[in-house]
Amino acid sequence: MVRHEAATTPRHTTGPRNIAEPRHTAGATPTSDDHNTLLAWAVFGERTVPGVWFERYWFKRHEAAYAAFAPFTTGAVVVEAGCGEGYGAAMLARSASQVVAVDADADVVEHVRRAYPATTPVRADLQRLPFADATAEVVANLQVIEHLNDQEAFLAECARVLRPAGTLVLTTPNRLTFSPGLDAPANPYHTRELAPDELVSLLEEHFVVTRLWGVWHAPRLRAWERRNGAIVDAQLARPYPQWSAALAERVRRTAIDDFALHPDTADTPITACLDLAVVAYRRP
Repeated sequence: MVRHEAATTPRHTTGPRNIAEPRHTAGATPTSDDHNTLLAWAVFGERTVPGVWFERYWFKRHEAAYAAFAPFTTGAVVVEAGCGEGYGAAMLARSASQVVAVDADADVVEHVRRAYPATTPVRADLQRLPFADATAEVVANLQVIEHLNDQEAFLAECARVLRPAGTLVLTTPNRLTFSPGLDAPANPYHTRELAPDELVSLLEEHFVVTRLWGVWHAPRLRAWERRNGAIVDAQLARPYPQWSAALAERVRRTAIDDFALHPDTADTPITACLDLAVVAYRRP
């Protein structure tokens, strides 16, 4: 059950605010090694990254969710569990009190340390977060839970590190549209994708869901698709050097406002959305 509430911000608590000492890095200019790393991550489909034109559709689709979650992280101590390349942690750090960017990959953590000095990168297993109980005000987990083998244990760990009534913000692909009719996820890096009811059920042991949104294409992308067909299918149909000129141009021009988050309505049924986006608070 989704318990809709009027509050638009997390219920932040008082007390010590730093959960990890920031390690500031002089000079945040990415190096050529950073660019080569990003290109490799993009080509092999392992991570969504900025600055690579053929990844721009996915990058902006993910950025749109980070932007929507900003009101829930403003002024908060945030743990991003599974920060990936780090661009999302950097977005949250613009208004959060502190953002601890956690990833299990040593190369990722070193990249985040160099590229995003406003964050505090930490290498750790997401199912064994290296923080004391009740120390974070917000846990962010965007496009990560579908990669994990033990999703239940991960959510229990998120609940453990959150303060009382702390906030979880989470996105994941909608299984019903991302891997329709398949017995296994279409993306080889995904272990288990979730339908809307499956996600809510998974969360209910430790969290009360207050918002369940779907990520949708906004008018410009919908208009392009009426003329050219589904943009995701077109990108997946062939390698990017073989894309049509129309597709390449549309991907290059993709912006955050080409996506919109909507609640479950007759016009925007949650079962038909691209990604699922959740705001929930930790059960007492």
